[in-house]
Amino acid sequence: MSAPIDVFAKAREFERIEQLKAAREIGALPYFHVLEGPAGPVVEMEGARRIMLGSNNYLGLTGDERVQQGARDALERYGTGLTGSRFLNGTIDLHVELEHELAEWLGTEDAIVFTTGHQANLGALGTILGPGDTVIADSGDHASILDGILLSRAKLRAFKHGRLDLLEKRLQAARSDGGGILVVVDGVYSMEGDVAPLPEISRLSHEYGARMMVDEAHALGVLGARGVGASELLEVEDEVDLRMATFSKSLASCGGVIAGSADVIEFLRIASRPFIFTASAVPAAVGATLAAVRICRSEEGPELFARVLDNARYLHTGLRELGFQVVPPTRLADGTELVTPVVPVVVGDDWKAVFLWKALYDAGVFVNVAIHPAVPPAGALLRTSVMATHDQPTLDEALASFAAAKQTFEREHGPLPHGR
Repeated sequence: MSAPIDVFAKAREFERIEQLKAAREIGALPYFHVLEGPAGPVVEMEGARRIMLGSNNYLGLTGDERVQQGARDALERYGTGLTGSRFLNGTIDLHVELEHELAEWLGTEDAIVFTTGHQANLGALGTILGPGDTVIADSGDHASILDGILLSRAKLRAFKHGRLDLLEKRLQAARSDGGGILVVVDGVYSMEGDVAPLPEISRLSHEYGARMMVDEAHALGVLGARGVGASELLEVEDEVDLRMATFSKSLASCGGVIAGSADVIEFLRIASRPFIFTASAVPAAVGATLAAVRICRSEEGPELFARVLDNARYLHTGLRELGFQVVPPTRLADGTELVTPVVPVVVGDDWKAVFLWKALYDAGVFVNVAIHPAVPPAGALLRTSVMATHDQPTLDEALASFAAAKQTFEREHGPLPHGR
């Protein structure tokens, strides 16, 4: 009899372990850096002041007194935790208010709040889809979408990011699969920052009898006159069957929501395992989210949405003028070029991305590094992102640091991809 296989062996043999070890040894590990204060436009991180260009705090509401007060009020009224699932003892009146407000804001019949955004996708896709169904997903979709599909055991037919010709081919093939068909895309893609062509995707989905779901995690509180995302901006709200969003970006908290028809939402309430068997979010998170939603729905909301988009355009233009290869803006049907708060700098090679990150970090700017499998092979990038609360002098300081870091990097490691 052969010796048993050690299931822990993969922990020692994982291909990234040696890379992480090497990066740590030279002080260039771009992950797990410790914040020592609030997640604002400028932060304290590991003993130094750094401009934060690596946060999803798009509206800057984590520092808003009203949001903080919402968290404090919930903490004082309900304590530190609810110690049970929403299904049993973990639902409070703030959940009910939040679901009502979100459904009204998004313009849907109902909404269901999950403890995290990841669980919202997991809980919706893993429950609605089954082994006989087919799901068609963009290769750039968030990992939580893939996880939900895996949980459902539905057949996955993926198409290359943004390729509508391949989407149509997948839809054609799915018609012979025998089950229901669901097309799932991000409204704004978390790494690339581009906006999905939702009108075209909707047209194809309905032509082939498929339902459609849009993940608005990086678009809620950013796009559209009401700030409810790409579906609103591109005028397809009535054509999208389900919308998902998270609270950890513009809403300055933690959690997730699925919004749609009342019958589907009620089904999720009584059948979604990630909803039924997960402890409810801490009350402070729910209170903070509700306060943030109310700010977005107030007259102040559109001003915040406009400000973060203005800052995104400013940073994008500045980086392009410095010669960095930034992902191009999304061109809308009317010819408008849209830059979302996610402004990626394409580097290509994983190690070059790490070394450029290190040069920026040493210069007092924090950004995120995305390497495979978060991006395609040889598609490493620095993911920068802005907040409504960044001011122009701070962004100018960051751009000066980018210019200096580029000069230092190219002297030591060779040229970066050029975008001019």
